[in-house]
Amino acid sequence: MEQERTLNLLGALALTVADGLSAAVEAIAEQGGEAPAALVTLGVEPGLSINALRKILNLSHPGTVRLVDRLEAQGLVERRAGADGRTLALFLTDAGQERRRTILAKRRQQLQGMVSSLTDNEQTQLTQLLEKMLTAMTTSELRAFEICRLCEEEVCPGDRCPVEQQYCRMVNP
Repeated sequence: MEQERTLNLLGALALTVADGLSAAVEAIAEQGGEAPAALVTLGVEPGLSINALRKILNLSHPGTVRLVDRLEAQGLVERRAGADGRTLALFLTDAGQERRRTILAKRRQQLQGMVSSLTDNEQTQLTQLLEKMLTAMTTSELRAFEICRLCEEEVCPGDRCPVEQQYCRMVNP
């Protein structure tokens, strides 16, 4: 019975965190859905194709095209010729980079409010547990991108990111 309660508490926490983050970053992005994640992802992976972005965001191709159209109309994203001449590469504009920074700052602020009730020791324990859980959830390259699509790579670089480290272990056993 205690495990079921733990699972229920985790579900309630996950939903509350997701709702809070969505509301915070969507307000900054001035768009809902996957717009904030698209801006963050393109800041980390400039030059992605629409198809690659589609897979990371788990959207349909037409949905991704519409999203990119909206971001381009706002002056946040630009399309350039892709490496193979058949695809387009997506890049953030200066305004897109600034919006990305604002989204990530708001995300960090929202999360800080959620963990501020924990002591330093409890925050360290939470970090260790989150690293363990994220490692277990990383099962492929696409899953790694999905997990980190709204992450601050600047504060969790690849050499410290449990998702990146697990993916590297999978590729180079």
